[in-house]
Amino acid sequence: MRAISKFAAAAAAVLLGSALTCPPATAQDAGADSFSFAVIGDTPYGDAAVASFPSHIRDLNADRGLSFVSHLGDIKNGSTVCSDAYFARIKTDFDTFTHPLVYTPGDNEWTDCHRPNNGGYNPLERLDKIRRTFFARPGTTLGATMPVRSQAARGLPENVQFTRNRVAFTAVNVPGSNNSLDPWTGLGKSAPTPEQQAEVASRTAAVIAELHSTFAAARQRKDRAVVVMQQADMFDPTWAVTWNEFSAFKPIVDALVRESNSFDGPVYLFNGDSHVYNTDRPLAAGSKWLDFYSEPGHADNLQRITIDGSSRATDYLRVEVAPDGVRGRGADVLSFSRVPFAGR
Repeated sequence: MRAISKFAAAAAAVLLGSALTCPPATAQDAGADSFSFAVIGDTPYGDAAVASFPSHIRDLNADRGLSFVSHLGDIKNGSTVCSDAYFARIKTDFDTFTHPLVYTPGDNEWTDCHRPNNGGYNPLERLDKIRRTFFARPGTTLGATMPVRSQAARGLPENVQFTRNRVAFTAVNVPGSNNSLDPWTGLGKSAPTPEQQAEVASRTAAVIAELHSTFAAARQRKDRAVVVMQQADMFDPTWAVTWNEFSAFKPIVDALVRESNSFDGPVYLFNGDSHVYNTDRPLAAGSKWLDFYSEPGHADNLQRITIDGSSRATDYLRVEVAPDGVRGRGADVLSFSRVPFAGR
């Protein structure tokens, strides 16, 4: 999944300088009621999981209290073919959601498709196929229709933002495998190619612009919280990572610290990738990740939530959003519970 790579400092400067380009989101719901949404990811992995995935969708559909569902990417495991037929099958499953579905791609469905057991594809060609298959109607969700503001004009229809009950949401394409900078060894490459580096620089700049736009709109509206959703675990606690394995995440971490510090409220980062449910504050004062990413500041208000995935994808994370105003006073804006799928 990850290999040694470096991200040029000059590229990071370009990325940070391009962060002021995305227009603000528009409010979907100004009501004061509480609401709920679900988060899944790193599923389905393997034949058995693919077979049971429709039943998981039925369980989510049966949860009538959900306003939407978020899939954080990795719609296949890292050892199976990234075929058009497989993408079409998952799209057919996604079409059965009766809730709006917000999907952001993971590394397994494009970044890692250079691997021989994945079909030896050019990852950028697979990313284009993902966009044409799952994001053919920019500005709306999969499943039930919910309007979202997308970065389709920048060529990234998967990057979206929306708001509900004074909570700002954004989903951004930040995959594992070092934000897609790991060399395409399956295609005989021992270092990132020029086209690969250009894609990483362009997409990362768009992600930073999306974060800036989301936070700027949240500040303007005086939103209660900001929610960021992506695939990559940039603070993986399950193994000892090295700088060269996570270097391409630094501009995004920089942006999260900067934007969180400018927002007077909680920030929630949902990710998949490492498969083990976890909640922590990786950018709070004293965190080892501040040294790892050479962050001069810290973001105590950012809480990270990693969802279950892979063989542990036997539940969905149900997120309760407290009501706005007096009725929600004293409560955390977001609270979480893991709901087992039926028969698990």
